[in-house]
Amino acid sequence: MERRTTEPRPGWQETVEEQGLIYPLTRYPDGSLRPYWDESAYYVFSLPEVEALEEVVEELHTMCLRAAAHIVEQDRFADLGITDERVAARVAESWHRRAELPSLYGRFDLRYDGTGPAKLLEYNADTPTSLVEAASPQWFWMEERFPGADQWNSLHERLVDAWKRQAPLLPPGPVHFAHSASDQLGEDLMTVAYLRETAEQAGLATEALSVERIGWDRLSGRFVDERLKFIRSCFKLYPWEWLTTDRFAPHVLTTLDNGGGTGTTLWIEPAWKMLLSNKALLAVLWELFPGHPNLLPAYLDGPRELAEGPGYVAKPLLGREGAGVTVHRPGEPAAVHEDACCYQELAPLPAFDGNHVVLGAWVVENEAAGLGIRESSGLVTDEYARFLPHVIL
Repeated sequence: MERRTTEPRPGWQETVEEQGLIYPLTRYPDGSLRPYWDESAYYVFSLPEVEALEEVVEELHTMCLRAAAHIVEQDRFADLGITDERVAARVAESWHRRAELPSLYGRFDLRYDGTGPAKLLEYNADTPTSLVEAASPQWFWMEERFPGADQWNSLHERLVDAWKRQAPLLPPGPVHFAHSASDQLGEDLMTVAYLRETAEQAGLATEALSVERIGWDRLSGRFVDERLKFIRSCFKLYPWEWLTTDRFAPHVLTTLDNGGGTGTTLWIEPAWKMLLSNKALLAVLWELFPGHPNLLPAYLDGPRELAEGPGYVAKPLLGREGAGVTVHRPGEPAAVHEDACCYQELAPLPAFDGNHVVLGAWVVENEAAGLGIRESSGLVTDEYARFLPHVIL
């Protein structure tokens, strides 16, 4: 793994926007605009390095599924902050019937510097973003700058194939694709639009709408779209923790399709993904696989020995883009957190030329499918992170 600098292509912004990345710039607190898509540098990997990372990702995914089974079997929903018995019951039912429910993709965030074993930082298995840039602009950048080279990137083909394989699990009618209209950058919009495109390439009929425009028909007891069509299946880039707590939550739970019921709505990702998208998963993994080379020690009841030793990171059980994450260095007094947290050993992100890098390794269904790389100025990868392409040489 090596970071190399290069000159950005002339007109790079227009190029990536045409390829679906309509948010190539990030606005900073001082009002300045700086590149989110950053092709002033790129990362180089060897093929054996990527093949080893693929094996790690698929092993981690298998371990996460075992951890999810453990949570359900031992009724540990409270550790995930799921205290509503009705929600827990529906998630458990979804897990038991998971073979009947479409499940598409997820993203592992890994600490890796090219020398030691990759370490799992978290698993974004419900509403992962940065998909568009990893699947499309990154690939076209490689073809233009390094013709004949390769990239850890089979995302598009695997997503199309996944829709084809899972089509028999879908109820009749179009698959609705929903994003939140509160997204001002366009990231959620384009992620959903891209996934809709892969579904259409797989031969599925689709409809698009915002989550805020989903309606409830009192007469039929069904969710409907803006044309009053029943929503039989819906891919939603909208977290399950919101879907099960907002004012429509009772309707969601009543009509939740966990296996083909009439008058129900099949949501993609399925409800059992709540087990994987929660940071408590990290602590459960450490319980089940203590000392595993690709895991970091993690606990739910406090930092334990981490406060006196290597330091720790306190992560809210739910959250995106580093929101609420705090870093506690070795020897600092243990902080009190009012909200439930997962306390994970501090493993500072490796710095390449002063840039802290995290690998986003994608899984489609149960297989490793691609890589996206983000850099940040600090130890927490937040909304000001930059996306850099990579190549296998």
